[in-house]
Amino acid sequence: MTPPSPGERASAPGDPAPGDPAAGDPATEAELIARAQAGDVAAFEWLSGAYADRLFMLLLRLLGDRDEAEDVAQEVMLRAWRGIGHFRGRSSYFTWLYRIAVNEANRALEKRARRPAGVSLGPDELQLPAPAAEEPSRQAEASELRMALSRALAELPPPLRTAIVLRDVEGLSTQEAADIAGVGQAAFKSRLHQARLRVRDAVGEQVLASASG
Repeated sequence: MTPPSPGERASAPGDPAPGDPAAGDPATEAELIARAQAGDVAAFEWLSGAYADRLFMLLLRLLGDRDEAEDVAQEVMLRAWRGIGHFRGRSSYFTWLYRIAVNEANRALEKRARRPAGVSLGPDELQLPAPAAEEPSRQAEASELRMALSRALAELPPPLRTAIVLRDVEGLSTQEAADIAGVGQAAFKSRLHQARLRVRDAVGEQVLASASG
């Protein structure tokens, strides 16, 4: 199977996309997977494109760098295309694709492990609630808390950061998040508990230190 190059399509311009109900072809996910496994690039693009924006946000939250997230997203899609023939449906396609994304994000983080600076996760990447606009004092406090939370998440090791992002930011169920992380529910719950404790402690310490200064 030849990996798709950017912009490559198996159908001609103007042809209906596979699975487009308006084109009279309401293909199911299983049908799109079967087509992709048979080498249909357009079916793969349609199948994976449904998750592209959400997958990019996941990578942005894990990596904290937009350019790097874009590069890793391309690598995720390439690996998914190359591996689609091995997909057996033991999990949903979404879970399978997210698992590839988490693995690639962790691989990218390992490459920069020697750098002294941590990953900078900002409020925009996390999509945290904006500070209240009506009272400047509360706005400043909320902004301070958001920055402390961003620093705390950036300092977590990748497995713990992945756990808290999947469960508390992405809002996935424990089972979904554990499947994506590639661990059992008990192990995932342990990671999530550790992550929440460390973030809570770090945020409390940083906010108190700032207030006392």
